[in-house]
Amino acid sequence: MGILSAAVAAAATSGLERAAEKLPKENREPFERTNHRGEAVTLLEGPGAVLGALAGVLASRGSNKVKAAAVVAGAVSGAVGAYDDLRGTTQAKGFRGHLSALRRGEVTSGAVKILGVGAAGIAAAALLPRKSRGVKAVAGVVADGALIAGTANLTNLLDLRPGRALKAVTALNAPLAVVNGPAGAVVGAAAASAPADLGERAMLGDCGANGLGAITGTALAAALPRPLKTLALALVVGLNLASEKVSFTKVIADTPALDKIDQWGRRPR
Repeated sequence: MGILSAAVAAAATSGLERAAEKLPKENREPFERTNHRGEAVTLLEGPGAVLGALAGVLASRGSNKVKAAAVVAGAVSGAVGAYDDLRGTTQAKGFRGHLSALRRGEVTSGAVKILGVGAAGIAAAALLPRKSRGVKAVAGVVADGALIAGTANLTNLLDLRPGRALKAVTALNAPLAVVNGPAGAVVGAAAASAPADLGERAMLGDCGANGLGAITGTALAAALPRPLKTLALALVVGLNLASEKVSFTKVIADTPALDKIDQWGRRPR
């Protein structure tokens, strides 16, 4: 089922990318940004990748509950990410910055995104099939919701250099892609998005990173056995907390093995 979803997602993402390239200039301008080199890139990769991945999820075989959870997580997280892409400012950054703004009575686009991704994670987790009942089931929904939302945010934190976020979600989903439709869909969408992303013509933005990250988190929550899921949640939470103090870009650049992976397929520095 993962192979089918990957093929559909790749085809849909490629088609949407070609359609985006044909949009009139005035329609593309709101999505134009400047990348780390100071060059113009488009954020239209993000909506195309998320919609492509969702098409792959819907085309996959398997549990309807898992498919519904992945659609809710990806669609809502992608939508609030798009809102932040188009309406966001740089005045507040990170969880701390947006929550501090909320305490002052200021609702930032980032706060809307954080709340939206969190709500999407819980809603998606509630849709996943469960064997337990009562308190254990509620605890499972909370844990899975945190994994889904945390993976969405972590993917967004990695979208600071070409291909970095796509490599991360591909690495997480590839081991599950043969048997899990949502995982295969993310792999297919990532593969189709990679040439433009690595070529520095486009980037995922909050829409693409949050959407693909949320589907990835759903795949992990649905497919991993409990011990591995607990480990994944601990890593995701730990890395999200670390991001408030540490620059992932600096850590990657200072670690030869990670830097080599980060440079795969990219233009020379």
